[in-house]
Amino acid sequence: MKDQRFVRVHQETSYAHVIEILVDRQTRVQYLCSTVGVGGGSLVVLVDAQGHPLLYDGSLD
Repeated sequence: MKDQRFVRVHQETSYAHVIEILVDRQTRVQYLCSTVGVGGGSLVVLVDAQGHPLLYDGSLD
């Protein structure tokens, strides 16, 4: 949906573990979201070798 700030562009699952790559529509910065079961997870920005945020260059539609 175009009114949502974040877009899921990739997802991998195994049993109770979910890995997703989310993209911020406003900045195009990519985030890795890792969730385990219903009790925990983490969200981190993806960076290149120089420490700069990775920007998504694909379509967000």
